[in-house]
Amino acid sequence: MDTAFIAELMTETMRLTVMISLPILLVALVVGLVISILQATTSIQEQTLTFVPKILAIVLAIVIFGSWIAGSMINFTEYIFDLIPGMR
Repeated sequence: MDTAFIAELMTETMRLTVMISLPILLVALVVGLVISILQATTSIQEQTLTFVPKILAIVLAIVIFGSWIAGSMINFTEYIFDLIPGMR
């Protein structure tokens, strides 16, 4: 196991982390932006107005993308476990 392999493995790990978190973060960003525009136009500055819809949207995103996220994590974990016998 050399440094190039470790660098490649770390790159793949970071790529998977970004890919897994991206759908949930994008949903939170879009919902937050829509709520902020709504608050700015109506002059309603209630904190729960931003918190509750974001939480609901994130839960919905986890329900929708959860199987893909779990499958990606399982595949990567199996890949890592398959590498273990070849390590010194």
